Amino acid sequence: MRMVMRLLAISVLFLTACSVVQTPAPKPAEPSQLAIIGGSTQLIVVVSDGWDASHGQLYSFEKMHNRWHAQPMRGAVTLGKKGLAWGLGLHPQQPGLQKVEGDGRAPAGLFTLSGAFGYTTTLHTAMPYQAMQADDFCIDVPTSPLYNQTVDRRKFQPRWTANSTEPMRRDLHNKGDQVYQQGLFIDHNPSNIAGSGSCIFMHLWQSPVTATAGCTAMAKPQLSALLSWLDPAKKPLYLLLPKQQYQLLTQAWQLPELPPTP
Repeated sequence: MRMVMRLLAISVLFLTACSVVQTPAPKPAEPSQLAIIGGSTQLIVVVSDGWDASHGQLYSFEKMHNRWHAQPMRGAVTLGKKGLAWGLGLHPQQPGLQKVEGDGRAPAGLFTLSGAFGYTTTLHTAMPYQAMQADDFCIDVPTSPLYNQTVDRRKFQPRWTANSTEPMRRDLHNKGDQVYQQGLFIDHNPSNIAGSGSCIFMHLWQSPVTATAGCTAMAKPQLSALLSWLDPAKKPLYLLLPKQQYQLLTQAWQLPELPPTP
């Protein structure tokens, strides 16, 4: 009897050990469930009322002691005349409408802000600054090898810059237009994939009711304040989402809580 009991005990231990060994390892987190803000401590957020909205609300945040704190820079902005579509940036690829060239939609998602530009020789900002000249163009022709790049067209073959509709000195090419007097580069489509959208900026608006071709536009005092506040050492980012999408992604992307709308 003792021998039978001992064999039964050994069998139980063996089965228990097998069950432990065979337990599957937990699945790694999906990319969409990971925080994507990274080491940035400055964040500009714009939320719209929906995918087809051409206006939005801007907020600014700075991370201190591992928490996001709202900053004074906030206000109304205008967006793409057709609304929003998912762009190509730091965020994982998302299901839904994707940004394409000429669709009139602003790219949604998370993007780096690589620098500033404008008409004047200098600008009050710590961001890398490019003073634009008459021959500086952002190339929006998908068939050009310079697609989605801002270049001095004198330095390249004319056929590579022909038909581009984005002169960076709009004041000189478009009857004194001041919308690019100062602005920021939003790094949508950093791999310059043909047809996926180009020349996305933060710039001055024509008016509070005039939508854009896909950029984010605002009043001059608001943009000037952002330019003064941004610090490249803090790796500033730009996030654009419909409000409902922002709420859905807040936890997964570790986004800041939005202040109450005034």
